[in-house]
Amino acid sequence: MAEIQLSHETAKVLEIKPVSSDQLPAAVELDRKSLGGMWTLDGYQREHTSPNSDLLAISLPHPNGSHLVGIGCLSAILEEGHITLIAIHPQYQGQGFGQALLYHLLRCACSRQLEWATLEVRPSNHPAISLYQKFGFQEVGRRRRYYADTGEDALILWRSGLHKPEFSLTLATWEQQISSRFQASGWVFISQT
Repeated sequence: MAEIQLSHETAKVLEIKPVSSDQLPAAVELDRKSLGGMWTLDGYQREHTSPNSDLLAISLPHPNGSHLVGIGCLSAILEEGHITLIAIHPQYQGQGFGQALLYHLLRCACSRQLEWATLEVRPSNHPAISLYQKFGFQEVGRRRRYYADTGEDALILWRSGLHKPEFSLTLATWEQQISSRFQASGWVFISQT
């Protein structure tokens, strides 16, 4: 972890790092609060131990350790990075935490030398669709009645070109934009991904 000297009065520290095994119950609780309970503890344990998955957490310092405010997961399947999950605690939505997680998941996909990223999203989830479009995702299809809880379809979104040299420049631009946004709000990121 990078050493950063900060005054607690001037900056709030935010960490993005792989989910630890002791954070898995908190991940399930966060999933329940933000996604309605999409995954069980077994699902999180499976992704946590898979060598083909990157399960990341955003956490804030807390007197008893840290407070989980976001989780994201990317699974590598051949040349594809499938973003299976991005969840932000309802109290922290709309503040850029989803952008930060998506950026780090795409950075993980790039590190794995994957060629493209895909994900599914509810057509009614306009904030998520807007976020994905900012990162170059485009709609390529639809899965009928994908979401069992409502019977709602899922849009299939796709982002290609992760393996191309210019994608590294795109990542650097996104990192600067995200860092600037958080610095303007008094947040400082510490990344261990």
